[in-house]
Amino acid sequence: MHALVERLYPLCRSITGDGVRATLEIVGEHLELDVHEVPTGTQVLDWTIPKEWNIRDAYIKDRAGNRVVDFQRSNLHVVGYSVPVSATMTLAELRPHLHTLPAQPGLVPYRTSYYAETWGFCLSQDTLDGMDEGPYEVVIDSTLADGHLTYAEHVVPGRTDDEVLISCHVCHPSLANDNLAGIAVATALAGRLKEPRFTYRFLFAPGTIGAITWLARNRERTGRVRHGLTLACAGDAGALTYKRSRRGDAPIDRAMALVLRDRPHTVVDFSPYGYDERQFCSPGFNLPVGSLTRTPYAGYPEYHTSGDDVGFVSPRAMADTLEALWAAVEVLEHDGRYENLSPYGEPQLGRRGLYGSLGGRSDTKQAQMAMLWVLNLSDGEHSLMDVTGRSGLPFRAVAEAAAALEGAGLLKRVGEGA
Repeated sequence: MHALVERLYPLCRSITGDGVRATLEIVGEHLELDVHEVPTGTQVLDWTIPKEWNIRDAYIKDRAGNRVVDFQRSNLHVVGYSVPVSATMTLAELRPHLHTLPAQPGLVPYRTSYYAETWGFCLSQDTLDGMDEGPYEVVIDSTLADGHLTYAEHVVPGRTDDEVLISCHVCHPSLANDNLAGIAVATALAGRLKEPRFTYRFLFAPGTIGAITWLARNRERTGRVRHGLTLACAGDAGALTYKRSRRGDAPIDRAMALVLRDRPHTVVDFSPYGYDERQFCSPGFNLPVGSLTRTPYAGYPEYHTSGDDVGFVSPRAMADTLEALWAAVEVLEHDGRYENLSPYGEPQLGRRGLYGSLGGRSDTKQAQMAMLWVLNLSDGEHSLMDVTGRSGLPFRAVAEAAAALEGAGLLKRVGEGA
């Protein structure tokens, strides 16, 4: 995962353009992708696909010909969607187009101007403080023209048409945590899935406009989405944070609460601000989609700055995010409702070989308790998630107990859980 982040990091992504295509080409080396191109001017819900932006070079040169600010060193140096510029300007003339972080003088900020035709440069406050009055040669070699918005899907077919939607955004330039770590973790999760119960749809799309475009083009499919997550900020050192869906008590909300129960974590209620969960949870769709991050957006000093580089994310943190996601997948895949076929008194487990099968296990007591809890709550109304929540036991132990009891003829599966 970290190697994928390193490879994607230099590419200049935006909400449209060749940087997005190059990103998806690399992801496509790991997953089979269905890539979609939606033309400029296409109406998508209340929005319109914008012009496509591409950039080849940009710089501010001093009188000696030195590039004081150089897009080739960092693609954060140019405000996203800047229109072409070729001019000679004094520092005073340049200043309205320069963006810095005075409180973090060594860092370069990330800025965009998607829907207003303007231009600008981002630089460190230290660099700005070292600039004289000029004049400077100012060049942005970019194009803003009719083109396409690009997004991609990877689908892992399941035994049912009911879907789990995993979404991550592909629109940020060189920002390792807020963008690339989510792409890398989603790619790894997709590669791990083998013959699941649900169909898993992985969406790699530009933020906001990409999710809106997918929703506009897939209205008929949204009814199949049983569970969903947006994935971002997946590689920093902070604890995991889960943001509930708009529904607040959807199965994905309950599953993530169980998964995070024994890990350092934070759970927050839904709000209509953040990543693309706000599009999926808009009232007309109201999909059961939550959001998983480590430190949330704007919650760390490096957020949307050059400090969010490949060294800021770690293999260990991304692996931890991946394992939490995998644990959630196991909950969603194996949840179900059962009926106890011997509900009058506690059935004798020993003569059915159920206690004997636990001999020598390090978790014998836990496995026995899981059997007793599953038997007691298997009334056709409670799911395995219900059993897990009430017993305090790990979901895996509860699911294994249900499988053993069903195999012994003591349980019958009567319905889906999640």
